[in-house]
Amino acid sequence: MTSGAIRVLIADDQQMVRQGFTVLLNTQPDIEVIGQAVDGLDAVAKVAELAPDVVLMDIRMPELGGIEATRRITEATPEIRVLVLTTFDLDEYVYEALRAGASGFLLKDASAEQLAEAVRVVAAGDALLAPGITRRLIAEFSRLDGAPRAPLKQRVGDLTERETEVLALIARGLSNAEIARQLVVAEQTVKTHVGRILVKLGLRDRTQAAVFAYESGLVRPSGY
Repeated sequence: MTSGAIRVLIADDQQMVRQGFTVLLNTQPDIEVIGQAVDGLDAVAKVAELAPDVVLMDIRMPELGGIEATRRITEATPEIRVLVLTTFDLDEYVYEALRAGASGFLLKDASAEQLAEAVRVVAAGDALLAPGITRRLIAEFSRLDGAPRAPLKQRVGDLTERETEVLALIARGLSNAEIARQLVVAEQTVKTHVGRILVKLGLRDRTQAAVFAYESGLVRPSGY
């Protein structure tokens, strides 16, 4: 295992899931599973003890659920990324997990390649927002959540016109390259805009930016 390997903690109450993901990820030269947690409380404790780069977090666990565990972990250590694991692609709790600070989600039946790539994406500080299902989830639960939140709406005013455009495109799930093509600018320019958006709004990554875009009313779910 290389010294620069991505350190992963797997939190799931099913032993077979933990062991299966451990075997799959440890075959990757750039990923190392450094621990397993059997529930949310165990996950919070193991994160404090082991300081992983990425936590694979099941939503439904005894003692403390994955959503609250995610919230506690990301509030205490914002640099640690949480990737939520779910059995169903329209899991009603996924949106709440994103709001709690998760950087994305992954179905438990994902292939070894998808699992490894997801870990790499969130470890790199990006968000696992590409799948259309994520956009539908955010849209659906934003609609259920009610009207835009006034304080968030006011914060959109801190952005320039171009940054507001970029934020709306992030919420639609577009990559930097896709945003660059749509706005006819260089991809590096988009990266700069994204960085400024995150700093101005006090957000950690693109997933949080997308949630913010919906909750502030900048992007309306009816568009999807």
